[in-house]
Amino acid sequence: MDSLIALLDLERIEVNIFRGNSPDEDRQRVYGGQVAGQALVAAARTVDCEKDDEGQFHVHSLHAYFLRGGDPTVPIVYEVDRIRDGRSYATRRVQAIQHGRPIFHLSASFGLYEEGFDHQFPMPEGLPEPESLPGFKERMEPYRDLVGDWFDRPLPLDTRYCGPSPWERKAHLPPYQNIWLRANGKLPDDPVLHICILTYASDMSLLDTTLQPHGESFAMGDVFMASLDHAMWFHRRFRSDEWLLYAQDTPSASHGRGLGRGLVYGRDGTLVASVMQEGVIRKMRPGGGS
Repeated sequence: MDSLIALLDLERIEVNIFRGNSPDEDRQRVYGGQVAGQALVAAARTVDCEKDDEGQFHVHSLHAYFLRGGDPTVPIVYEVDRIRDGRSYATRRVQAIQHGRPIFHLSASFGLYEEGFDHQFPMPEGLPEPESLPGFKERMEPYRDLVGDWFDRPLPLDTRYCGPSPWERKAHLPPYQNIWLRANGKLPDDPVLHICILTYASDMSLLDTTLQPHGESFAMGDVFMASLDHAMWFHRRFRSDEWLLYAQDTPSASHGRGLGRGLVYGRDGTLVASVMQEGVIRKMRPGGGS
């Protein structure tokens, strides 16, 4: 957890320019949730965001595009454009740059908490409690040789699948899945940090939901997957170090792309965030090409 907090603690280079690093992990490209989380941190640091006081701005939505695969061996530079500062809303645009080229683009909107209409979709019923579900090591024990040294690494997030995980998938499944998740440790009270950590976590499993109706999984190594865009709306306050239910479904897949939707609920049934993502999903050709 300390490593994840440090990952999101960007270095300020100039007034609107920040620099972030990637963890020392064996990855071919930067994890998309990392870039989205870091870009949102950069945007928030140019806005007077709330610290539990009323009358201050909070993040209420983001819309992002993944343009190129990130290089995990070099830092990422985030350039923030202060598009608008209004009385009720502020807007920021962020470009993530590596090797002189943009790899990611994010627009984020910040607003005030106001009194108004209030409704939500209900939380799915009849799901197992997170404590009754296997954690990462218990779930992955049969596959530890395939996972390699990831098996023994401390993980910043605790994820519990209510159904088969990608490694256990052996059949065509309904077009939805439910996952409990929370930060693997106690977090500071900064609400922006909790939002950025949920942003980091939201990219982990959503695109994989689009493969469930087809009996496929990225874990088997025969499917190429890459995020194209990502959008989130933050409806109500929450803590990322308390259990959250990530209820996901997939309305459509076509033309080499899959669309995933997600609703994030607090354990008490409060809808705290909504997520949409489209990404590339392709069968690997013989020899490993996509």
